[in-house]
Amino acid sequence: MKAIQVKQPGGVEALDLTGIPIPEPKGSEVVVKIAASGVNFIDIYQREGRYKLPLPFVAGQEGSGTVTAVGSQVSGIKVGDRVAWAGIQGSYAEYLAAPADRLVLVPAGVDDRTAAAAMLQGMTAHYLSHDTYPLKRGETALIHAAAGGVGLLLVQMAHNIGARVIGTVSTEEKAALARDAGADEVILYTQTDFETETKKLTGGKGVDVVYDSVGKTTFEKGLNVLRPRGYMVLFGGSSGAVPPFDLIQLSQKGSLYITRPTLFHYIITTDDLRKRASAVFDMIAAGKLRLRVAHTYPLAEAAQAHLDLEARKTTGKLLLLP
Repeated sequence: MKAIQVKQPGGVEALDLTGIPIPEPKGSEVVVKIAASGVNFIDIYQREGRYKLPLPFVAGQEGSGTVTAVGSQVSGIKVGDRVAWAGIQGSYAEYLAAPADRLVLVPAGVDDRTAAAAMLQGMTAHYLSHDTYPLKRGETALIHAAAGGVGLLLVQMAHNIGARVIGTVSTEEKAALARDAGADEVILYTQTDFETETKKLTGGKGVDVVYDSVGKTTFEKGLNVLRPRGYMVLFGGSSGAVPPFDLIQLSQKGSLYITRPTLFHYIITTDDLRKRASAVFDMIAAGKLRLRVAHTYPLAEAAQAHLDLEARKTTGKLLLLP
């Protein structure tokens, strides 16, 4: 089978299309013929070596497909079932051997591409808005990269809760997408200082929570727009890692809270995983969550997908199609 392997960390040239054997399932595993693989920033961090993995490794952590073989100890999943996953290494490939207890069944009303697109980013938006800082009706959230993959879903979920949403984006096109997703106000950070504008929009009171996937270029100013005892939820670093930070600033800026969550800790158990995925699929089925699959690429063009994601040219979800 074909797979995208990383033999040494580096730039996109490290993504090597190679042939490897189709895996056989161990007792607690199933083998899946992959229909679509999600492209995410964590894939870039792993490719670069920022997040270290034993070498060589097959890139990718998210996807959907159809079960073709089942291990002897597996129950509840059978050959022919459609499944989806997030957090299973080796997803940039034609086949994947996956632990059965880390898979979710895809409902009949959700197609393969939607399922792949919904897993990592949909569950991320869900835990951010429902658990890390459980938004309430009438509260105000500032969401950076509001037209990105997670951003568009997070805006929709926050809007459905009844929160006021202020989004930041880089272009008019992205501003239109964020508004369409439910953002009440959109700041073009390329034209306007988002700190000044957010303070103006909140009458100087600040926002209840900042959801920040950008990191280095937005972090400091993000702290400045929080209300006293507000929450900074830093869940990514598309502009680079946040520099070392003196925690005394949190008291000086209003006894602020800060957290650096990751999806894995919100789907630790099989029950947690399947409940959260079901909540996202239910939102899709009910028409409350619209996914935007912005670009699809053949598996061989994984490098171009990484380049496009790194350049922040994209809106919505990127998928590789084996």
